[in-house]
Amino acid sequence: MKWFYKLEYKYGRYAIRNLMRYILVLYLAGTVLNIVDPTLYVNYLALDPWMIVEKFQIWRIFTFLMCAPDSNNIFFALLSAYIYFSLGTFVERAWGAFRFNVFMFFGILYTIIGSFVVFALVKLDIMDPMSYIMNRIGVISVGTSYLNFSLFMAFAFTFPTTQMLFMFLIPIQAQILGWIEIGVYLVLFINGTIATRVMITAAMLNVLLFFLVTRGAPMISPGQMKRRVEFKRNIRVKPSDGPRHRCAICGKTERDDVTLEFRYCSKCAGDFEYCTEHLYTHKHVTPEMLEEMKTRAHIQMMTGKPGVLESDIIDSEAREVDDDKSDGEA
Repeated sequence: MKWFYKLEYKYGRYAIRNLMRYILVLYLAGTVLNIVDPTLYVNYLALDPWMIVEKFQIWRIFTFLMCAPDSNNIFFALLSAYIYFSLGTFVERAWGAFRFNVFMFFGILYTIIGSFVVFALVKLDIMDPMSYIMNRIGVISVGTSYLNFSLFMAFAFTFPTTQMLFMFLIPIQAQILGWIEIGVYLVLFINGTIATRVMITAAMLNVLLFFLVTRGAPMISPGQMKRRVEFKRNIRVKPSDGPRHRCAICGKTERDDVTLEFRYCSKCAGDFEYCTEHLYTHKHVTPEMLEEMKTRAHIQMMTGKPGVLESDIIDSEAREVDDDKSDGEA
C-alpha cells in the first residue's frame, strides 16, 4: 500500500539496522539467567499481565523478550537462538530494515495485547479457578515462542524454495516446513486453552496483516544477496604496494631516498606533495591549473593516449613566468 511506502520513505532512516543482533543478545542473557536461577525469569521477567496490573511490574512488558527459544536445554537454547538470528537476518536483508522493524515490533505489540486479552477474558470467568490457573500459566510460558513462530513464517513465505534440513537430516523446502508448522499450531489452537488460542491468533495476525500491507513490495532474492556480497568483495580497495609519498615536481619517492621528507603545500589548490628540495621553490598550483590537470586526465582516461603529468603542467607554468621575466629585462 502506498501509505506504507510513504512511511518507509519518510522514517526509514530511523530504522534499527541488524535488529536481530540485539534480540540475540536478549536471548543469550535469558539463557545465562536461566542457568543462574531457573525461577528468575518466571518470577520477575516473564510477561504476566496479572503482576503488571496488580503489582505494577511494568518492566515485564520489555523483559519477557529475555526468553531463549528453548531455555530448558543450554545446547538447544543456543542453537535455536542462532537459527532464529540467521532467519531474521535473511528476512531483514530481503525486506529492508524498516519493514523488518515494523514486523518485529508489531509482533511484540500483538503478543503484549494478546496477554492482556487473556487477562480480561479470565477475569470475566471468575467462577472457574482451573481456567484462571491454566490460562495464567499459558500466558507466562509463552515467552517469545509465538514471536519466533511468526518470524519463521515470514522466512518461509519470503524464501519458499530455500532448502532446509528437517531434523538436521532431511532436505526440505522452507514453504513445506512452514505449512507443517501451521498444521501443528492449528492442532494446538483447537485443543488448547484460551491463552493458547489468543496468542496463536496474535502471531498469525501479525504475519497476515504485514503481508497484506506490503504485498507487491520489491524484495531481494538470495541470488541477489550473493551477487551483492561478491560485488562488494570484488570492488573492495586493496592496499597498494606502491610508494606512499611522491614529489609532484621531480617524482622522487621515499624508496629513492629514505632520508627524504615530504610535505603538502597549503597554498596550492588540490593535494600536491613535494620533497624538501621543491617545497619552497615550486610554483603554486592555482584553481585554473588544477582544472586543466583534471581535464587532461579525463581526456587521457577516455582516449587512452599519454597525458600530461602534474609536474609537466607546473614546470610549463614556471617556464612561462621565467620567459616573461626575461622578455621584460630585454
